[in-house]
Amino acid sequence: MQTEMAEDKKHIGQLFDRIAGTYDGLNHLLSVNIDRRWRRKTVREMPVVEHVLDVAIGTGDLAIEILRQGKAQHVTGIDLSEGMMDLGRRKVERLQLKEVEFVYGNAQAMPFKDETFDSVSCAFGCRNFQNLDEGLREMYRVLKKGGQVTILEFSYPKNKLIRVAYDFYFSHMLPFIGRIVSRDKTAYTYLNKSVKGFVWGEGFVQHLRDSGFKDEHFEPLTFGIATLYTARK
Repeated sequence: MQTEMAEDKKHIGQLFDRIAGTYDGLNHLLSVNIDRRWRRKTVREMPVVEHVLDVAIGTGDLAIEILRQGKAQHVTGIDLSEGMMDLGRRKVERLQLKEVEFVYGNAQAMPFKDETFDSVSCAFGCRNFQNLDEGLREMYRVLKKGGQVTILEFSYPKNKLIRVAYDFYFSHMLPFIGRIVSRDKTAYTYLNKSVKGFVWGEGFVQHLRDSGFKDEHFEPLTFGIATLYTARK
């Protein structure tokens, strides 16, 4: 499974290009709109700054929420999927938000100078990095001293009963519905595997520490289905 995952991550931009058209709708459907609540909570935990970098910006939902809550004057987003960002550009144009910039690039080798951004955010992107530590070190590099990184990522519930139910849904129902709606045989199977093979909680916090961050904090959301992490440079 690890070999398959590594191969998928090499072509992660293409994978998300294929499902870009159905991504937002499926996310809201499959999470019963809880993903919207998670994003609002994530942004509430962010400081008010001038310039935010949103890593793995995708279709721009987190960036839009950052501006909606007045947490930044400008958001620069980076992503490897042009298909997802094209949808995001249309979305912010429709909302007349000129403060969002979409940049094509790899989160593990970002085209930004050291200490460019006041704050860094990332929603559901870290598990897609080919190398988690490289991605976190890049976030650290481009973040100004004293700045906060805020990360939202999938995790697994600790409660055994909830975990069994969630695992059944995540392993069987989600890939099945995803395949039908997106017409892609592999994308939502990858989503399931990428979450199961990822670290969360204290394990993820240790990666933040190893990358140089301090004042780490994490909060499980909705029985631990997702986890919100914050840390400072």
